[in-house]
Amino acid sequence: MNDATVDDSEKDRTQQLRVGRLTKAHGLKGAIKLELFTDDPGRRFVPGAVFTLQVPTGSAWHGKTIELVELRWYNQHAVGFFKDIVDRSAAETLAKAILWIDADVAELSDEEDAWYDHQLVGLAVMRDGVRIGTIGRLEHMPAQDLLIVKTPTGDVMIPFVKAIVPSVDVKNGLVTITPPPGLLEELPEDPADAEPAAESADAEAAPTSETDAAASAVETAPEAEADASARP
Repeated sequence: MNDATVDDSEKDRTQQLRVGRLTKAHGLKGAIKLELFTDDPGRRFVPGAVFTLQVPTGSAWHGKTIELVELRWYNQHAVGFFKDIVDRSAAETLAKAILWIDADVAELSDEEDAWYDHQLVGLAVMRDGVRIGTIGRLEHMPAQDLLIVKTPTGDVMIPFVKAIVPSVDVKNGLVTITPPPGLLEELPEDPADAEPAAESADAEAAPTSETDAAASAVETAPEAEADASARP
């Protein structure tokens, strides 16, 4: 476990790139399952690769880096072994940590669905061919990433998943979104929601079925019998 140190000249040439997330401990010897955010793990996850950890500020790992010893595959799931993580208890302290690496800012990613944060900020966001705003920033959350889109009515959070963000065209400065109803605007009230109230009012005014009519007739029957008994 080491502190990350980068001199100013190197900072000018590098950019942090998110490449994976540690999900949960695997076995008893410190291995950790990985969710990969790169199509080239053979280049990113090599023995000796050092990753900056994104964890809550209260974590003992905050501000630290971690070194990969080996990447293995179990049932098509990536599993990492890291320096100084020797048992399950230590591995569990890293659950949900996000892994970042330093990469050359001049490097244009050739990986599908992989971009630097700075490449996305400022891109126009299009919906059904209409520009609705621009990307202000990205929020990297434990569950998923969020695009913070600046619109005329305020910032909107868009889950950065393929189903909602099907196209990112950095070269042309466009991001296409297909949000579900209600994500960008309030849904109009369904007129059908008002019908039960009207029906209830009608129900109070008159019987609505043969059973109700029969019940009404029974209630008035005693009065008829009393009139008949009073006759000579």
